[in-house]
Amino acid sequence: MDTHNLTILLHLGLALLAGALIGFERTYHGRPAGFRTHALVCTASSLLMLLTLYQWDLLANVPLETVRVDPTRMAQGIMTGIGFLGAGVIIKEGLTVRGLTTAASIWITAAIGILIGIGFYFPAAVATLLTLGTLSVFRWIEQVMPALYYSRLEIQCRRSTALPEKELRTLIEQLGFSIANLSYAQHDDGRRFEYTMIIRTQRREGTRLLAESLARHKKVLEYRVTPAGD
Repeated sequence: MDTHNLTILLHLGLALLAGALIGFERTYHGRPAGFRTHALVCTASSLLMLLTLYQWDLLANVPLETVRVDPTRMAQGIMTGIGFLGAGVIIKEGLTVRGLTTAASIWITAAIGILIGIGFYFPAAVATLLTLGTLSVFRWIEQVMPALYYSRLEIQCRRSTALPEKELRTLIEQLGFSIANLSYAQHDDGRRFEYTMIIRTQRREGTRLLAESLARHKKVLEYRVTPAGD
């Protein structure tokens, strides 16, 4: 096997490894784009950049003065295509958006594949370590650092015995929440009354305590608490 083929195998093998490492972290945390997706994205990016690395071998019989090649255009095309893939893992449910971190990990995985594809190994290795650190270590930092936790809260009551707004606000605020964007609606031909709002708290266990309190409340028929997180 000649030197070129060995170099190609090295580039693709390292790209597969880097993508697999990042994808494993995503799979471990149950994200939709995981192990195989990231491995394929990184390998594909490396493969396409190999085309620019060995373009003169492919054009050996073509007069050089007739060729105008810009290797950066391949990288631009790759990153444009990755944008569509990243958009596919972003999920919007009500006011909650999920998948942004996974989309960002796909984007940087493609960039790492580009670096490996052109043989820029040191920055590719550093980028892989930084990405794994961001996805794992930063997760721990997020858990210990002070933060505001946002949720979307929906509460349904019988129209005849609806929970008064003042009583509802007192209940929620006693658990350490603040309320924003409170709205009202009626369902079932006016037989049900619904509150919808965005709530926030600094208490990590606040959502659980709120759910337990609403479950015990006699005037609450149905409720839904949806955390707004990635």
